[in-house]
Parts: sequence; C-alpha cells; structure tokens
Amino acid sequence: MKNKISFFFAFLIAATLANAQSEPWSRQMARTVMTIWKDSFSLRPGQPARWSYDQGVILKGIEGIWNATGNGNYFRYIQKCMDHYVQEDGSINGYRPDEFNIDHINNGKLILLLYQVTGKEKYKKAVDLLRDQLRQHPRTSEGGFWHKNIYPSQMWLDGLYMGQPFYAEYAKVFHEDTAFNDISRQFILMERHARDSKTGLLYHGWDESLQQKWANKQTGLSPHFWGRALGWYGMAMVDALDHFPEKHPGRDSIIAILNRFAKAFTKYQDPKTGVWYDIVDMQTTPRNYLEASASSMLIYTLAKGMRKGYLPSSYMQNVRTGYDGIIKQFIKNENGQVNLHGTVSVSGLGGNPYRDGSFEYYMSERVIVNDPKGIGAFIKCAVEVEMLPTLNTGKGKTVLLDNYFNNEWKKDGTGKMIRYHYTWNDKSNSGFSMLGDIFNIYGVKTTSLETAPTRDNLEGASVYIIVDPDTKKETDQPNFIQPDHAAAITDWVKSGGILVLMGNDMNNAEFEHFNQLADKFGMKFNTDNQNQVVNDQYPQGEIGIPAGNPVFRKPAKIFVKEYSSIAVNKPAIPLVKKGNYVVMATARSGKGVVFAIGDPWIYNEYVDGRKLPAEYQNYGAATDLVQWLIKQ
Repeated sequence: MKNKISFFFAFLIAATLANAQSEPWSRQMARTVMTIWKDSFSLRPGQPARWSYDQGVILKGIEGIWNATGNGNYFRYIQKCMDHYVQEDGSINGYRPDEFNIDHINNGKLILLLYQVTGKEKYKKAVDLLRDQLRQHPRTSEGGFWHKNIYPSQMWLDGLYMGQPFYAEYAKVFHEDTAFNDISRQFILMERHARDSKTGLLYHGWDESLQQKWANKQTGLSPHFWGRALGWYGMAMVDALDHFPEKHPGRDSIIAILNRFAKAFTKYQDPKTGVWYDIVDMQTTPRNYLEASASSMLIYTLAKGMRKGYLPSSYMQNVRTGYDGIIKQFIKNENGQVNLHGTVSVSGLGGNPYRDGSFEYYMSERVIVNDPKGIGAFIKCAVEVEMLPTLNTGKGKTVLLDNYFNNEWKKDGTGKMIRYHYTWNDKSNSGFSMLGDIFNIYGVKTTSLETAPTRDNLEGASVYIIVDPDTKKETDQPNFIQPDHAAAITDWVKSGGILVLMGNDMNNAEFEHFNQLADKFGMKFNTDNQNQVVNDQYPQGEIGIPAGNPVFRKPAKIFVKEYSSIAVNKPAIPLVKKGNYVVMATARSGKGVVFAIGDPWIYNEYVDGRKLPAEYQNYGAATDLVQWLIKQ
C-alpha cells in the first residue's frame, strides 16, 4: 500500500508539473483575473461595477494563492478590489441590507481577512453591517435562512456557500460561540429537506410554502440536481469547518453530511472525462453538457476535505482524474492568456422572467468563457490540488508553538483579551499565520502549548518552537524558563525532538532564563543589537546566504532586523554569519536537532509580502527551513 501511495504522489507531481508548464495553473488564471478586473468588478465590460458575490469567489481563490506564495501582490489586489466598495465610515457601495439577499454576504469573507490583517476599523464596521443582515434575515419556520427576500420561504444550496463560511469566521473572530449552533443547523436543514433518498444527491432548491411553480407540491423540491448548486454546498461545508471549534457537536454533524454528500456525487463523475455534467444525473440526455464551475467546486470539496481529514484518502483517484479532466476540457491558452471555458453564466429558480427549474430551462442558460464564478472555483480548486504533492512530506508530524513563555495578551475589537504576538491565529504583522500556512502545505499539523513543557506534553510533537520569551515589561507575570523546563526539553531533544529557538534584540528579549536552555546545546544569545535599521532602510538589515548552506538550499538575500548574535560552543556550529557575528546556529544532541536565531524573523510582517521589497527572500527561506525541520 505504501508503494502505491508513493507511486501516486510521484505521478501527481509529474502530471502537475507537465500541466502547469512553467507556472502553476492557479497563478496563470489569477493573471487572467487581474487583467480582466483590474480594480473593481463588472460582469460585462462597460457596465458599472457592482457589489456581487461573483467577485468574492474569485478573491477567495486569490487569497489561497497569497497564502501559498507570500506574494504581497495578491493581497494588494484583494484590498484594492474591496476598497472600491468599502468606504472609510464602513459603508459598502452598492450593498442594500434591506434586500435580504444572502448572496450579498459572500464578499464579507474578504473584508474579514482585511480586518484581521490590517486591523482597520472601517473593515470591522463593514463586516458588522453584513452580520446585522444575518441577525434580521428572514427564515423558514425551522430557522433556515431564506435565499432572498424576493424568494420567500425558500432555501437554495447556493445560499449555504454565500452565508455560512462568513458567519462561521465572524463567529470565531468576534467570539459568538452560540452562533455555531445556528450555522450547523443550516446544513442539517438543507440536507434534511433537499436530499434525495435514492441517489443521495441534493436538489437545487426547497420551498417550504409549496407555492412555487417549480416546487413539487408534496415535497417543495425543485425538479433537478444542478451541478453548481451541489458545488456551492460542498465548498460551503469544507470552508465553514475551518472556523468551527474542535469540540462543537455541529462540527461532527457537518462532517457526517459531507461524507454522505461525497459518496453520492462521486457516483456521477463522468468516467470518460473525470468531470460532471450540468445536470449531474442525466449524462446521456441530449443537450446536457460538461460544466466547469461545478467540476472545479466538487474537486475542491474532495481535495480540501481529504487534506483537512474530513474525508478518507480513497477519493484521491477522483481528484486526480477530475482535475486532469478540468484542465483538458475547460482550460485553453488563447492569445497569450489562460481562459476557462464551459461555465454556465447563471441558473436560478423563480423570478421574472420565471425560471421553472425544468431541464429545458437549465439548458437555455448561456455557457460562457471566463465566467467569474467558474474562474474563482477553478483557482480555489487548483490551489488545493497544487498542494497535494507536498502534503505527504510532513504527514503525521506536529509542530508545537510555545504560548507559555511567550504569553502576551491584548484587547481585540470586542474588548475581549486575546493572545497575540507570534501565534498561529494572528494574521496581523505580529503573527505566525503565514508560517503556519507553510507548515500546513507540507502536511504538518500546527498546534500550541499554553502550559509549561513537560515530558508528557512534548511527547507527541515533532517540532517545538519557542520564540521571544516574555520580559517583565511585556507581561505582568512572565513565565521564565526554569531548570525543570530546560531538563524536560533537553531530554525530548535527545530522544529525537527538533527544537527551534528564536530570540530577539537586547531591548525586547529575556536572556537570563532563555540562555539556561540554549546553553544545554552550546549556544548563548548575546545581549546585543545587530542590523539596526533606520525607518525603511532595508539594506541595513540584509543578510546574505551563500550557496551550499545545509538548511537554505539556494543562495538568498534575507532581511533580519535587530537581532541578538549567538555565541557557539560544541556541539553548536554556526549556520549563517554576517561578518564576525553568528546570526543562526544549529546543534545536534542525541537523536535531535536545535536551530537558533536571535530574532523572530519569519513572522507575518517579513514573510507575507506586504512590506518587504521582493528582492528579500524571507518567504523562500522560511519554506526551506520548514522543509529542513521536517527532514530532521
């Protein structure tokens, strides 16, 4: 079995490289996006820009590329697009909450990102507007959100994607713990009412009132299984689950629904092409056609579901054949630009002119090139699939980030005290969220240790990171490293653990106790302050890494600002030097390894591409470090 898995990943790597040519498909398609929609969003050239969920689908794909590359141009594009609508007072141009259109919630995911990264108050006010819509949004008798005010008593599969991932992330960021009961209820109600017991598929829409012409008079269901509606539902589940508390019962409910859903829709994957038809269960019916957005969404659902552990790895073959089919069927390089063919522009129920949900209706809608929903779904799909070759690298390994010696707190936008400064969840300049993304790309699980290290709580960790232990000016009651902590960590390293020590400069670091641990491995953080940088004079913080470095594979120029140098004695050896000063060092102890640097140099500010000039390769160096740590 192990050989089969290794063979498959080797095959997938080769196939991905061959298909992507010189650049991954996600980035090639993003370039098309940034050419067509430079700063705002209009479905058709010449029409005024408008607040539309389509743009949010694209930008979530762009966010995925940013997380996977550290290229700040992607973030800047997201911010430029959203700033076209979000005003300084938090109002949103073109958004009307009184329409109670759940589609209008979708773009809020990007505003939440902007708020978490920048902390700007205007973004908080804007997401609060969207959250208020959900508070007042009309519902079915059981509490399910109507799709729109003009579609009373109706739940559509589409609406789950538009509303629930935003709702879940908002609830996580702003501590609305009880909201997760409501969010899980939406998925449960949709499955309860829309699932077909024979096929396991879900119908496009459900009308509780039984009044719509398209609705079955006994069940209230629309007549067909529309591919993109199924795709919306699948993406909604795997994206909303990102934000659920680990022990919330709704999480298990959604995962169970996702597994039933995946089992059902994979039965209708076209065996010849690997993709799905617009009406998924009518493959042989004349006029039915292979559809790009549905296929991209369903492959995304499977790939992310497996990566996150919600779905079994047995769907890997479906992903491989499906993604290959998407490239062959829908992707074309035309006039120097990558284009996506085969997306139906829209399909709905009711309205004016009336859409009766018949097969003939679905076939009547236009199929177009570079539909934004299709492009966004494809980019999201491509980002997931492009991770597959690396996920086995660190599979089964865990990186543990210290939150005990580094134990800083601040008030967030709600006034609640939260952890910040070198934490996985912190997306602002001071966080380690981008470093966490790099570990996740290589299949490593990220978690934190909020108590003192002991033999027992270190046992399951492959890598343990201690960064910038607190001083008395940073924390009222700092947790200093004590002899028993140092002993437990030393024994863990000797047994095969990989320890990462990141200090700081003399003005921002605790040295006395931290050095009691470093000394166990022949290291000492000096009480100095090297590479002092005035304002944005970046060359003052340059450090060159020559060829042949055992950790950093390629020659590179990185930026390390105001670090403490390291004195080394056996078993420690210098890894990177600037002049006579040791910037980084390593040491082997028993079966384990220690890496040390006198600065937290790979926090978001210096790896996410928003601040550093592109000539500095901190993101690439962080990736090399992660790969090296895994190999140890």
